Amino acid sequence: MPRPIVATVHSSALAHNLARMRSAAPSARVWAVVKANAYGHGIERAFDGLRSADGFALLDLEEARRMRALDWRGPILLLEGCFEARDLELCSRLGLWHGIHCADQIDMLAAHKTQLPHRVFLKMNTGMNRLGFTPERFRAAWTRLSALPQVEEISLMTHFSDADGPRGITHQLAAFDAVTHDLPGERSLSNSAAVLRHGYALAERSDWIRPGIAVYGSAPDFPLNSASGWGLEPTMTLASRIIGIQDLAAGDTVGYGSSFTADRPMRIGVVACGYADGYPRHCSTGTPVMVNGVRCRMVGRVSMDMITVDLTPVPAAGMGSEVILWGRSSTGAVLPIDDVAHSAATVGYELMCALAQRVPVLSA
Repeated sequence: MPRPIVATVHSSALAHNLARMRSAAPSARVWAVVKANAYGHGIERAFDGLRSADGFALLDLEEARRMRALDWRGPILLLEGCFEARDLELCSRLGLWHGIHCADQIDMLAAHKTQLPHRVFLKMNTGMNRLGFTPERFRAAWTRLSALPQVEEISLMTHFSDADGPRGITHQLAAFDAVTHDLPGERSLSNSAAVLRHGYALAERSDWIRPGIAVYGSAPDFPLNSASGWGLEPTMTLASRIIGIQDLAAGDTVGYGSSFTADRPMRIGVVACGYADGYPRHCSTGTPVMVNGVRCRMVGRVSMDMITVDLTPVPAAGMGSEVILWGRSSTGAVLPIDDVAHSAATVGYELMCALAQRVPVLSA
C-alpha cells in the first residue's frame, strides 16, 4: 500500500473561480495565469478547468510548449518576455505573445528575422520597481517598437504593487494614464487583488485581466478577506491519514526539541505528512488541521515525514482517519489553504507551489 498522502486538483473549482473573476470584470478578456506549473497544480491537470479562458499567461517556453501540446490554439503570453534572442524564433513558431520590459528585448526584436510580426505587451514600471520602463522612458520605448516591422501590435501593461492593501492602485493608475492616455493598444492592468477589490475603477480601462492566485482558490488580500468571502472555492486538497496514536500524560512532550508539553492527559494522532511533502516546516503548535471533517490543531514541530495532531475535538478518530492539511474533506468541510499559510507566516501561493514531487496528484 502506498503512503497515504495525496493531493487532488478540483477541475470544477478552477472553472468556478475563473467564472467568478470574469464576473468581476465582465467587459474584459481573461488571461488565466498558469506560471509555476499552474501554481503547483500542473498545467495538464488544470487545463480542463481553465479552458474557458481567453488566453493563458506564463513565464517559460517549456510551459508554452505544453499548452500547445494540449491543442490550445488561442493566445499565450510570456509575461516576462524573452530571455535571449533565440527565444524569439520559438515565439514565432508557437505563435506566442510576449512582454517587453527593457531596451535589450527591443534590441533582440529589432535584429530578429521573421515573416510573422509579433504581438508584444509593453510593460510600464509604475511603482513596483521590478520589471518595466519607467514612465519617463515608456513613450520612447513605444515609439521605437512601433517603428519595427517585426511588431504587429503593441499592448500596454503594468502591475499593481498595492492592490491588496490600503494604499490601493490610484497612484500607479495615475502614472500609467498620464503616459498612455493617447496611445493606441489594448490594456492589461489587473491582477487578482485589483480585479476583486478595484474592478469598478478599472472597468473601462482593462481589455485583459490577469488573475492568478484567486483562480486557485486563495484570497489575494488574506486575512482582510477570505477566499469564501470572495466566492472562491479550494482547487487543491492535500489529504493524508493518521498512521499512529499516542496517549500522553500531563508533562509529556512531543517531537523534536520537545517544543510542545501536554498540560493534561491527551491523545495525539501521527499524520503521514511532513516538510518533505511540501508542508511548511515553520508551522507550529496551533496550525489548523482537519480530522474526519473536524478542525483540530497541530502540536509540536513539523518533521520531514510526519506531523502530530491534538485529537481532543474528535475523540472517535483513530488509525486511518482522514486528515486534511488544506482543502475540502470528504464531509464537505473546508480548511482554507490561507489559514495554514498564515500559521507559517507565508501565503497560499507558496504552499501550492511547494508541493513535493513525491506526493501523488489526482484530478477530480
